This record gives sequence, structure tokens and C-alpha cells, in this order.
Amino acid sequence: MASSNAFMRARYKYFPDHLVGELLSKRWMESAVPTVILVAVFLYLVGTLPNYLTPVNLMDMGRLYAEFGLVVLAMALVMIGGGVDLSIGSMFALCNVAMLSLINMLGWPLWVAIPSVLVFGAALGAINGFLIGYLKLRAFLTTLVTLIIYRALFDIVLQNFAVEISGGFLDSEVWDFIGDGDVFGVPSSLIAFLIVAIGGHLVISRTRPGWHVMAIGGARRSAYNAGVAVNRTIFMTYVVSGILTALSAIFFAARLGSAGSDVGVGMEVGVLTAAVLGGISLGGGRGSVAKATMGSAIVLLITNGMLRMGMEGGSSSVALGVILLIAVGIDVKWLKNRHKIISKVYVSPAYLDLPSAPSAEENSGTPYEVNNRLKTVTAIGLGKLEGPEDVILDHNDNLFTGTRHGDIMKFSGPNFEKQEVFAHIGGHPLGMAFDPDGNLLVCVGGMGLYGIKPGGEVYRLTDQTNRTWYSVNDDSRLRLADDLDITPDGEVYFSEATIRYEMHSWSLDSLEGRGNGRIICYDLNTGKTRTVIRNLLFPNGICTSFDGMSILFAQSWNCSISRYWIDGPKRGQVEPVIPNLPGYPDNINRASDGNYWLALVGMRTPTFDLALKMPGFRRRMARRVAPDEWLFPNINSGCVLKFNEAGEILDVLWDLGGENHPMITSMREHKGHLYLGGISNNRVGRYKLENADPDWVGIDTYWGKPK
Repeated sequence: MASSNAFMRARYKYFPDHLVGELLSKRWMESAVPTVILVAVFLYLVGTLPNYLTPVNLMDMGRLYAEFGLVVLAMALVMIGGGVDLSIGSMFALCNVAMLSLINMLGWPLWVAIPSVLVFGAALGAINGFLIGYLKLRAFLTTLVTLIIYRALFDIVLQNFAVEISGGFLDSEVWDFIGDGDVFGVPSSLIAFLIVAIGGHLVISRTRPGWHVMAIGGARRSAYNAGVAVNRTIFMTYVVSGILTALSAIFFAARLGSAGSDVGVGMEVGVLTAAVLGGISLGGGRGSVAKATMGSAIVLLITNGMLRMGMEGGSSSVALGVILLIAVGIDVKWLKNRHKIISKVYVSPAYLDLPSAPSAEENSGTPYEVNNRLKTVTAIGLGKLEGPEDVILDHNDNLFTGTRHGDIMKFSGPNFEKQEVFAHIGGHPLGMAFDPDGNLLVCVGGMGLYGIKPGGEVYRLTDQTNRTWYSVNDDSRLRLADDLDITPDGEVYFSEATIRYEMHSWSLDSLEGRGNGRIICYDLNTGKTRTVIRNLLFPNGICTSFDGMSILFAQSWNCSISRYWIDGPKRGQVEPVIPNLPGYPDNINRASDGNYWLALVGMRTPTFDLALKMPGFRRRMARRVAPDEWLFPNINSGCVLKFNEAGEILDVLWDLGGENHPMITSMREHKGHLYLGGISNNRVGRYKLENADPDWVGIDTYWGKPK
């Protein structure tokens, strides 16, 4: 049995299954399949075709890639905005014949002809954009019709002027450079493509118009309700698409100098295949320039490779059709089931062996023995609060607490009968503390560490810390800042309960039993943030010791209290204070007699303790059973403990059955009373303490009494 447990412990320590879920949840993983395909196709062609990596072949491939890639970028822009353009091949053919007509038939100079063709391409795109953006016609049918019209116009022009168009010759070094020139071995067209691609990436990912396109593709009605000019934005995507298509046609015309009847025929299939294969969603709202360029490379390699192998043109079309069908299937299925797949593998339980829980039963003889002393708790703000996780009082006996609606509420008056909104933050306020200047510092779930000035003005202190170089998740962002306290020299130590789950799904962290939490320090003097302790099991309460030499912190799922030395000869060391509790510890705060109060948010059960040693069982449960039937910690009983510096339990206050004040997450002593908060409660509790100092105010022990 011991060897089995040792093997299981080692297996879950050295083979971190949670990395699979973290990798799949990354946005860049959407490009993993196209990347593998691209590398595989390239290596196959290099190994199969002789002289594939010669400079001449690579330069030719670069020119083909630039021309094809520009058209794919044009299609990708339209698709990200929620549309599609089936006329893109016919537009390409028309712009090609227009360029040749202007320079060969009409003798226009390049500085006039090239801008004119770009304007012509914009006009062709504008027709689609007007019909789809302003008249709200369906993109698929509209561009199918314009495909037919544009192709018919191309055939008419070519039928009447084919000889004149192709028979002319422009003797120009600039024209030759556009078609066949290079800079240090890099084709001119490829340089232009890279410039456009980089610019397109910046526009889509860094500018307001790009965000608008993404928003419209993701949810058109929501974008409209948010004030986005939907019609105009859709119109402009087709205009820009036409310009990019015309630019590609200019490079094509300069390279070949002729217009055949098959120019652009079937191009829409290849372009659409490249876009979808690269990861541009058919439903809109998802995609990037990088994905479009990757899809372009894959399709070009496949088509060019089949051509060099001597396959007929029909074989190439069949291959692209099959690839497009597979890509569409993957896109639709992955988009529909991605979150389901991630949810199945993201929760990754680890092995956790807790010591046997101390008994809290009546007549057990332990310091945790149950009583019903909290039956006399009175309620403040009953039915007017939702989720007051922490409470704090100032020198004027004003009580402050947060709600799940993002408000900091202030209660004042002899019996706290006056209630008002002190400040609105937005996220769920959790732990709170006053700094030396009287500002209220607050940990906000999902947002970070914030401050509130005495007048109610909210300001941000920090929402990120230094990132771990080996972390798959971006752990620089603060997901669940929980509780905090301030040291005499102005350092704010606060806990981040988990780096893997958000505020709304914090309970999933309990299933893992993994060290996903950390303690972070923010310096009020320098404004710098750093992580001081990692790999903690849901760190929760934080309290600075009375001498200012250390901080006490709770680990909920580890059922323990520890000390971190911030000064003195043990600086930087962590040591246990209470190694084994009968329940799950939450906030810690100072008591008037020099000791500390601790909230137990719930009590351990033998069933869940046993499940923590069975990660395979918890994994199967998370994958096969509905979430509302999962096994979670028993968080339903209210209990407050008092302990001293040595970790000895001095007092215990119970609420039997959780009837009077259930699920206690915090407590503050103030002038002879104990004020209780609870993240699932609808009130703040007030309990009269026996033999407590009736004049004691907690913040005085930090910064002294106000003058």
C-alpha cells in the first residue's frame, strides 16, 4: 500500500497532466494543426523533389506566395468580419486585365496606371460592400452573383482585346523590378506582401477599426448595440479586400505580362481553403493575419508540389476540394466542441494526502469541540447584501463590506441602520485593509489590488506580477486576489488563491488539490509587484504579525496556517503554525489580546479527504459526471477560532447547523464585538465578545490612534 501511494505521488508530481488543458486553452493552439501540416508538407517536398531548395526555386516560390498570400489576406479580412467573397478570383482577373490594358493599350505611365488599378479594385469591392453592408444582402449569394458578372466582363474584354492587351510591351526598369526584381535575394513582391501582412496584423490586433471588425464577426447585433458602425465597417472590409486583390493582380501582371482566359478561375476555392485551413473561422470573429499567411503557405506548397510531380490540373482541384471539406469540418467541430473538450481535460486532479482531521465532536476533548455560542449573533443589512466576503471598521465605527455586484457598502449610525454605496469597483471585493493614509485597499476577484480614497475615488494599484518563465498559463495577470495585509514599511502582502481558475469557478480548484496559488507583494513606496511564494494550495487569509516581522497565511485546501518571515534572521523562510485543522481556513485578523482570529469556511469530511488521495477517481468524476453532482469540500458550517503565535487554539465559536450565520469567511474585532462576513451570506453578523477591550480598534495596532 505504501509503495502504491509513493508511486501515485511521484506520478502526479512529475507528470503534470494539467499542462494538456492549459496548452489546449491557449489561443495560439488554434494554429498548431496548420503548423504541423505546413512543416510536414514542406519536409515531404524537400525529401521528394530534387533541387527543391535551390535559390531559383525558392525565389519563384516567394513570388507565387506573395501574389497568392495577398488574395488570402483579402479573403481573411472579409471572413473575420463575418462575410465571404466568392468573386475574388474574378476580381483578380479583371484587375490583371485592367493593368495590362492601361499600360499596353492606352500607354498610361506606371505612376498613373498602378493607383488607377488599385482604385478599380476598391470599386469592385465597394459594389460587394454596398450590397452586403448597406443593403444587407447575404454575402454568399451576393458574391456568387458578382463572380458571374465580373467573370462575364472579363471574358468580354478578353474576347475583343486579347491581342492588344497581350501584344504590347512596356520597357521599364520599374515594371521589371515589380515583376522579377529582388532585394538581396528577396523578391520585391514578397517584400510588399510582408509589409502588408505586418501592417494588417497591427491594424487588426492593435487598432479600433480592427477590433470593430472582430466584434462584428463575433456578434453583429452586440457590436451594433455597443455603438460600432456595422454597415460602414462591413463595407470597408470589402473595399480593402478589393485593393489587396488588385495589388496582387499588379504583381501577377508584371511577372507574366499576359492575360489568359483561365486567370483567376477557381482561385476562390484555393483562397478559401487557405483561409479556413489557417484557422480563419467561417462564422467570423476569429482569425489573424498569421493564420492567413500560414494557410497560404500550406495550399501553395501542396498545389505547387503536385504540379512539380506531374499531376494533372484536375488532381490539384480535387485535392484542394478535399482539403477544404476537411478544414471546414475541423473548423466547425472544433469551434463547437472546443470548450467541451477543454473542460474535460482542464480539471487535472493531483495527489494530496492530508493527515487525519482533528475531531470537533462534542465531548471529544479537543480544542475544536463544537458549541453553539454564535446563536446570539445579530444581523446587519439582512437581505440587503449579497456576498459580503470581508468586513472592516474605521475609527468612526463605520463598517465597510463588499458585495458581488461590485460595490463597497458603508454602514453607519449607532446600530448601523444607515446604508450607502461607498464606492463601485466592478468586480467582487474580497479582502480589505486600511493603509497609513486612510485609503481602503481591496482585493478584487478577477481584477487585482485596488484602493479607495476616503472620498470614494477608486484607483488601481496592481493587476499583474512577474511572469514565471516556465508557466504555460500567463500567470502575470492576477486572476483571484483574495486577502491582504500591510506591513509597517508599506508592503502589501496579498494572496492569489489560484492562477488556473477565474472568480466564478474558484471551487474547481478544490478538485485538483494542486499548488495553484501564491502570495504576492506590492510595495506602496515603489509601486512594484513581485511574487514571493508559489505553489500554495489555495492561499487565503493574510495577517501581519503584531511585531511586523512575519505574515501569517492560510492554505484552504491544505487545512493549515503558516508563517512567512519578512524580516529578521529567518527572513524568506516559511514555517508551519497550525499544520492540521478540522476545516478549511479563510481570513485571519488580529485580536485585542495579542492573538489572532481565524475563520473556518467549512469542515472536512472523510469522504473528500479520501478522494484527495484518489486523483484518478476525481478525474473520472470531472469527465463523466455532471458538474452539479461533483464531490466538493463541505462548505456550509460557520466557525471562528482564536489562536496564538505558537499555533495553540485558545477559543472556538460555532454556529451549529449553520442556521444563524452560515459559511463564515472573515471576522473583525472592533470595540468588544466580532463582525462576521461570508461570501455566500446576505448579511453581516455582529457578536458580543466577553471580556474583550471595549475601546480596541484593529487599525490602531497598525498605524496608531489618529491625532
